[in-house]
Amino acid sequence: MPAETLTRTPLGELHVRPIERHEEPRYKEQMAAHHYLGDLAKIGETLWYVALWRDQWVALLSISAAALKCGVRDRWIGWDFTTQYGRLKLIANNSRFLILPDWHRPNVGSRVLSLMQRRLSSDWQSRFGHPVLLLETFVDPQRFHGGVYRAANWTELGLTQGFRRTRSGYSQQHNAPKLVFVYPLCGHPQALLTQADRSQLQLPGKANIMLSAHQMRFLPDFFNDIKDPRSRAGRRHRLSSVLSIATAATLCGMKGYKAIAGWAKDLGDKACERLGCRRVNGKYVVPSESIIRDVLIRVDPVVLDRALQEWNAVFAPADKCLAVDGKTMCNAVDDKGQQTHIMSVVGHQSVVCHTQKKLVPCP
Repeated sequence: MPAETLTRTPLGELHVRPIERHEEPRYKEQMAAHHYLGDLAKIGETLWYVALWRDQWVALLSISAAALKCGVRDRWIGWDFTTQYGRLKLIANNSRFLILPDWHRPNVGSRVLSLMQRRLSSDWQSRFGHPVLLLETFVDPQRFHGGVYRAANWTELGLTQGFRRTRSGYSQQHNAPKLVFVYPLCGHPQALLTQADRSQLQLPGKANIMLSAHQMRFLPDFFNDIKDPRSRAGRRHRLSSVLSIATAATLCGMKGYKAIAGWAKDLGDKACERLGCRRVNGKYVVPSESIIRDVLIRVDPVVLDRALQEWNAVFAPADKCLAVDGKTMCNAVDDKGQQTHIMSVVGHQSVVCHTQKKLVPCP
């Protein structure tokens, strides 16, 4: 685009919309080529946006899941870890923001952010079935000063502690602090995120169950007598540790092998120690997604269910009433080609599944 045309571009003609599926390769190519952090995989709840001027791409944004841990953000909200874990999905992270090379001009960035902010709540509700109340982002102060976010009325909260994600979890050195900015998408987000009545937040499903340090420490003991189905060669993690991590992650609301593995990677040293993780060169190592999948597929489900019932009998809250519910598992068939039917017993007060049994289908 000629420089004089760029200078005269009316910002009122800019508009922002989600990336369409057929545009995703181009989006990833542009992000990889021009963003200093490169491309970012689309994992979990993520929306990609493009800003356009007369069908020309101006800027790209990625809005994804919020950071699990951020001290200045959590103190600003005023929630504890138990409350935060069940409501973290109400926060979204502006994980990428790229103004394409030909469009670096005053006010473009703040205008694009403003347009995205106006539509994000409805887009998120439509796509993922729940609202988003707060936006966050992290800015590297060694590269940027966050002026575009300040111009778009974001609030600067301070600096992170400086840890960065690595393959083994978090770095031990405080050498990468980031500026933290937030933008409310509703009035009084702190009050909404911390209110006691969860039903007012339009969150799908039940509240996530959190484990105390005492419960976590004793969880591996209930799996010690289960026979390990794996061969001894190449066995890196104790069976009791893998099963404890899978159980704890599931109780905390994780669904699927990838989510369980991601939850495990975010564990701190104390949690890793309580769940029986092994140490390598002074650092705790958690099982990978493939190891978790292999163990859960091969372990004896009857023996595992018995161990979980024993743990539940010791630590779960007492239930005055039980509910029995049955369902047919989608895409799950037995060796005779029949769909799998599961009967579950759930406590009314604790919302804990006390047991599940595979049933023969009714004729």
